[in-house]
Amino acid sequence: MKGIAMAVSGLALLGSAQAQAQAQANADAAYPNRPVTIVVPHPPGGSVDSLARMFAVKLGEELKQSVIIDNRAGASGMVGAGVVARSTPDGYTLYLNASIHNINPLLYKKKMAFDAVKDFTPISGLAQGALIFSVNNNVPARTVQEFVKVLKADPGKYSFATTGFGSAGHLAIAQFAYEAGLSSLDIPIVLYRGGGPALTDLIGGQVHGLIDPMLSSLPMVKTDKIRALAVTGAKRSPLLPDVPTMQEAGLKNFEFYSWYGLWAPAKLPDAIQKKLDAATQKVMTSASMKEQLSGLGFESAYRNGADFAQYIQAETARYSTIIEQAHITAE
Repeated sequence: MKGIAMAVSGLALLGSAQAQAQAQANADAAYPNRPVTIVVPHPPGGSVDSLARMFAVKLGEELKQSVIIDNRAGASGMVGAGVVARSTPDGYTLYLNASIHNINPLLYKKKMAFDAVKDFTPISGLAQGALIFSVNNNVPARTVQEFVKVLKADPGKYSFATTGFGSAGHLAIAQFAYEAGLSSLDIPIVLYRGGGPALTDLIGGQVHGLIDPMLSSLPMVKTDKIRALAVTGAKRSPLLPDVPTMQEAGLKNFEFYSWYGLWAPAKLPDAIQKKLDAATQKVMTSASMKEQLSGLGFESAYRNGADFAQYIQAETARYSTIIEQAHITAE
């Protein structure tokens, strides 16, 4: 009798597991049947937020469901990332951020309450944008090489602004200093809380150089409030066709982008990941999205989940080298 009871119990457990699996499969197939939230770990108005809002509208159209932006700023994006890492992996909480998501672990190893790789599911790479290397109009240099000479002649007189510690712009300045032979000079890098304050002080002459996304710097260049010396991409920007690339300006190994991606919490069901990736591919490769991106200085850089994960790994290794060369520390 005991053996029969155990067999019955085993069948009941098997039946329960099968029922749960079927219920999960049904839920995955019905996804999404309620609004989806994209957590943006930065304040409204910046490059990440602007891209997220453009993307959310188009993603909602593909999914036939509302997609809501939830700004959770703080701690270099780690507040919002932590919210997502602790969320249920059901596809209703997503995460959109820039490359700083994978730079933070290199700088805040002892402070992070989550693993930037293991606690997330990479869904898709979205876009990338070259940065503008600009200076205050009173700086006596009209090319990158002229600016290098100015900095070497009197390094204590000049400073750079960065809009975020460990941001793409910050690391681009560090790479520029290393490749231009300026690393040993004491040239201050002043940390600002966002592009607005940094650009205000750049225009006013409190700081002298900035490497920043086109979204925020381009309007200031177009109105001659600051001077663009170069762009950091592999080719010239159609928005600034007369401005050379950093490679054309003499830094042969210099190519730098701020890139953006979409994640979910770890253990996202495969069916939902595939549905989100397919929708994202349609959005980011559409002619209308490419046109919108181009107007803001971005370009579509869609990658599926597997390719995005490999790209993250390669970029993180490159960032690690830059941080080591520049002796950037946060702890």
